[in-house]
Order: sequence, then C-alpha cells, then structure tokens
Amino acid sequence: MTLLKNINKQRLARKVKLVCSAISLVVMGLSCAASANQYWLTSGDLSAAFEEQGEKYAVAPSPEMPLITIDKSQIFQTMEGFGYTLNGGSATHLANMSDDARAQLLQEIFGQSNGANINKPSIGVSYLRLSLGASDLDPAPFSYNDLPPGEVDLKLEKFTIAQDEKTLIPILKQILAINPSITFMASPWSPPVWMKTNGSTIGGELNPEYYSVYAQYFVKYVQAMAEHGIKIDAITIQNEPMHPGNNPSLLMHAKDQADFIANHLGPAFKQAELKTKIIVWDHNADKPEYPIEVLNHPVANQYIHGSAFHLYGGDVNAISQVHNAHPDKHLYFTEQWVGANSNFWGDVAWHVENLIVGATRNWCKTVLEWNLAADSNLQPHTPGGCDACLGALTIDGDNVKRNAAYYIIAHAAKHVPPGSVRIHSHRVAGLPNVAFLTPQNKVVLIVLNNAAKAKAFVVVNERKQSGYEIPAQSVITLVL
Repeated sequence: MTLLKNINKQRLARKVKLVCSAISLVVMGLSCAASANQYWLTSGDLSAAFEEQGEKYAVAPSPEMPLITIDKSQIFQTMEGFGYTLNGGSATHLANMSDDARAQLLQEIFGQSNGANINKPSIGVSYLRLSLGASDLDPAPFSYNDLPPGEVDLKLEKFTIAQDEKTLIPILKQILAINPSITFMASPWSPPVWMKTNGSTIGGELNPEYYSVYAQYFVKYVQAMAEHGIKIDAITIQNEPMHPGNNPSLLMHAKDQADFIANHLGPAFKQAELKTKIIVWDHNADKPEYPIEVLNHPVANQYIHGSAFHLYGGDVNAISQVHNAHPDKHLYFTEQWVGANSNFWGDVAWHVENLIVGATRNWCKTVLEWNLAADSNLQPHTPGGCDACLGALTIDGDNVKRNAAYYIIAHAAKHVPPGSVRIHSHRVAGLPNVAFLTPQNKVVLIVLNNAAKAKAFVVVNERKQSGYEIPAQSVITLVL
C-alpha cells in the first residue's frame, strides 16, 4: 500500500509539473507541487460532515482558475478564539448525560487532539461566553442578589453564585481539565431587580443610585469565580443594551454605559486589582455609533478594552467603523443564533460568510455562536425568552445531534488556535475566504462555495501554487 501511495503521489506531481510548465507565463516565477495539505470539508447535504479528505480534491492548476493569493507579511488582528455561549441550560443538558458520554463529548468539543476515546475528531473550541446571572436560556430569571420585594442590599451581603455552583461551575471545571487555557467571557442580561427603575427582570434601566453597588456586583462575581479556579478574562457591560424586551434584559443608553464605566466599574476594578477586560456594547452592527460614543468618553476610554457585536441587525462591515475610530481598541463577535426551523446549509453558508469570514475580516478577535446546547424541545428558556434557539448540539440524555453551529465553529476552531493572526488573502468573487497564520507557522485558509456547482481555484502561498476543487454548497478548511 505504501509503495502504491508513493507512486500515485509521483504521478500527481508529474501531472502538476506539466500543467505548471504550460502556464508559467500566467504565474511567472511560481512553482507548482502536488498538494500534501490538509483539506477538511462540510457539504450542504452532510455527505461530508467536517471530515478530512486527504488529496481527494487536489487538482492541477490551470489558467482559468481564480487565484487566492496569501501574503503572510500583511498581518491584522491576533485571534483569541472561536466558540459558543455556555449558559445554564447548556450546562444542565451536559450534566444530565452519563459520565462516560459527557466525558467523550467534552473531549470532542474542547480537546486539542482527537484522542483514542472519542469517535469524532475534536474541534478545539477555545473561547466560551457565560451568562453573568441568568440568560433567557435558563429555566427562570435569577441574579446573584435576589431579594424579597422592597428590600435592598447595598453591601451585597447576600451575594451568592450558588445557582452557578449547581451545574455550570462543575461543567466548567471539567472543560478546564481538558483545556486549561480556554478563555471565558461573561455577560449580564439583567442586574438584580431591586437595582432597576422598574423592579422587573424585563427592561427598565439601572437606577443611578445603585451604579456603585452594581460595580461591586461585577467585582464580587469575578472574585467568586476565581475562587473556583475560573478566570473571567473579560466582561461585557450588558447583553443587548438596546433590546429591553427580552427576559431578562436591561435598557442602557451609551451615555449611561460610559458614565457607569468611567465613574464606577473602571475604578472598582482598579481598586480590586482585577485584570478582567471591560467590553462595551455587545449588540448589533447596526449601531456602531453606540460603542464609538462610549469609547469617545475621555475617562471611560482608559478602562475599556474593546467592543462586542452581534448581527441580528446591520451589516458586518460596519464593525470596521469602530476599529477606524479607535484602532487601539479590540473587537469581538460574541453572539449569533441559529433558528430551529431554518435550513442547515443556508445557516452554514450565511454564518461562514458573515461571521467566520466577515467578522474576522472586520477585525474581530473572536467568533462565538449562540448557544452550545438545547434539547429537542428547545428547552430550557425563560417565560418570554427564546423558544426557537437551536443549540450547536441537541442533547437528549446521551443522544447528541450536531447542528449547523457545531460545523460553523469547527471549521475555524480546530485549526486556528488562540495566538493565530489573520493575514491577507485575496478576495475572490463567489469564494468568500479568510486566512490565518498559526503560532506553529501554518497557514489556514477557510473557503466557502455557496454555488450549485463545484468550483476550482488556485492557492498561491510563498511562491508556490496548489489547485483545489471545492464541491457545490460546501465549506472547506485548508491547512497549508
């Protein structure tokens, strides 16, 4: 078998060499070689579901093929990771699995190597967003300082993360045992209701009287998680601050967010000597003026690390407006849902083009999908919360189904570890793509073909060119 394999490689090399000689005037000075690169494929019909293809789709370059030229000298942002939101509901589904099934699934999702004890390749998720308190995908709203009506707790003496200690924190510890370097971000959906102007989990605003108390609430959360060995690398001030209709939710205008950071949260983190990053906005790309206004505040700016985005409204390219206004600050893509009744390939294609390619080409250091897991009944969710949010995984006991968001993230997370940098890759009509250079000096190229027919193209990297075919309605990850 080894001899036959070597003979086939030699034949392919001779074929490529002959074709390259014929087109040498087209790509003067470039050398051609048979591909020995990794090629990972997910097809719209799931005939290939994030599977390594060997040299099956390597082809000889020809003058008609479009060129995707890689330039490692053009470096953009450093990536921090790809992943999901892991909320209380997701943690509950994981906790309800048998120990062996859960261990295998967590290894598959968070492992950096395949391992001998799992049936599918690990996908290397490296970043998780947590809900600071309840999200709308918990069974019911809660905060870490819930009180009877009419009571307040200015010293936060009744602060407790006991709700997270039931299932979320044990799951996070199991994940950390697999990947100790995974990064955690936390986002609140609502403060305790006694801090709000309307006394409700839904909507209302943060009462200015409690700005300083709420700042200490963040401090206590970061410290409490640290006591469990869980480092919160970053917090966003408020999930979707201009969407007060969710349960839980909070309305927070840009001027109020800037005031809260400048005069309360920033000084509180500094006094407590917390290194946790402060991230603003955490909402759609249709209002880049919001994070710009917050970042323009001369006092708040010194405490702010960056801005976060979703894409339920606006165009992903608007995110670069924030980069252009404040190029010293960082950008994160933190949430996008997949609907339960949507089309698998339609979701994969849209998310890869707009998030994996679009968000990273617009300076985002993370791409996170919403959310990690639900069951086949799309539970849990709060009254009024999302009742159609499809998890990356559907978990019913030990039965696991992998959905669109699983494959979307897998195509980036497995081969683009934290510390990778985005590099230049030529834009080609009909083949949206993005390239990264890993800490191991590997070039990773992600390419989408949303057309109804296969396409061939040539990758030019370090004066070498390789030809590939990408099947119809497919996404591929090339490791060069």
